[in-house]
Amino acid sequence: MTTPQSTQPLLVVNDLSVNFAGIPAVKGISFSMGRGETMALVGESGSGKSVTALSILQLLPYPRATHPSGSITFDGTEMVGADERTLRQIRGNRISMIFQEPMTSLNPLHNIEKQIGEVLLLHKGLRGGKARARILELLDLVGIPDPSSRLRALPHELSGGQRQRVMIAMALANEPELLIADEPTTALDVTIQAQILELLQDLQHKLGMGLLLITHDLQIVQKMAQNVCVMKDGEIVERGTGHGLFENPQHPYTQKLLAAVPSGNAPELPENAADLLETSNIQVRFPIGRKGLLGRPESYLDAVDHISLTLKQGETLGIVGESGSGKTTLAMAILRLLKSNGEIRFGGKDVRKFAGADLRTLRRDMQVVFQDPFGSLSPRMSISQIVGEGLEIHEPDLTPAERQKRISEALVEVDLPQNAMDR
Repeated sequence: MTTPQSTQPLLVVNDLSVNFAGIPAVKGISFSMGRGETMALVGESGSGKSVTALSILQLLPYPRATHPSGSITFDGTEMVGADERTLRQIRGNRISMIFQEPMTSLNPLHNIEKQIGEVLLLHKGLRGGKARARILELLDLVGIPDPSSRLRALPHELSGGQRQRVMIAMALANEPELLIADEPTTALDVTIQAQILELLQDLQHKLGMGLLLITHDLQIVQKMAQNVCVMKDGEIVERGTGHGLFENPQHPYTQKLLAAVPSGNAPELPENAADLLETSNIQVRFPIGRKGLLGRPESYLDAVDHISLTLKQGETLGIVGESGSGKTTLAMAILRLLKSNGEIRFGGKDVRKFAGADLRTLRRDMQVVFQDPFGSLSPRMSISQIVGEGLEIHEPDLTPAERQKRISEALVEVDLPQNAMDR
């Protein structure tokens, strides 16, 4: 754990409130942090953590978002209501942010070199060979394998974990005084997660960088944070030191959070459980480069190389590996969302031969939770429309009232409020 290098506050948030179209999202919170300090904001989804972080950089959707009260001062500069010139000097330079959703934060039309290079050019004036050398250094720091081969890659050509590391590289490019990290290691495997956390701690020692950590991962909080604020329904309900809060939580909500940390063993599988999913020698290949008038591939990358597995009814099968190892590609092949070679049997039937009604039934019976919610959910549809779309397709005979009841039940199952339907 790092040690704060100064008692002089770097960031002071005082009585901050945020409303969206008159609806309170953050309610009069206050905290401060010094240089070299790690402070964690923890709490469930919708508690106001990310809204607080975006307020610091004034990145909320103003004027729909308003601040009925409060101030945010960074090294003596008031951020609330600051002019664009002041904000440009601070954003991405003195304060950087690692956003939660890299696929929606990165420009899908620009390669990695261009996106990191823009940050270096804007605030450091680096271009050409000097900029490229710095970009390669940053990609190596965050654990991108063979970084020189990734410079021309577009975001969709990288795995989820690799995109997250690119976001971290961009945030660290100008060696900020304050780094706001919104779920910075969610998409990373355990090895890379440890590497990134160690890197952040090293930079704190070197630069005296403050780190505002927004996370649901209490193990990371316990390991890294000197101070913790627990948020619920837009308010800070408890605050304390990293170790003290874990050893003696006072608020019932904090006690509930700590009690929710997974523990125990997986339930035993019945001996007579039938096979549900079987794959045999699944192979997925991606073309690399094109040549000739017909654009034939120069070579192929074996993303999934002859994988065989069996999943029984009621069984949970974990597939683990570092970012880019082929986990997601294998899942997409099983779902028939990627072309593959080999055999895939679901309920005893070869799904690679499915078409028409059979394929539609498979889409109902084999579901997926995608890694990136923002990239998967349509921003033009309400939650009710998104959840109800599958019912309209697969159960068209439901009446509107029956469909609405099923949507409501689904929200209850995942602990979402009923008023989320129209959002």
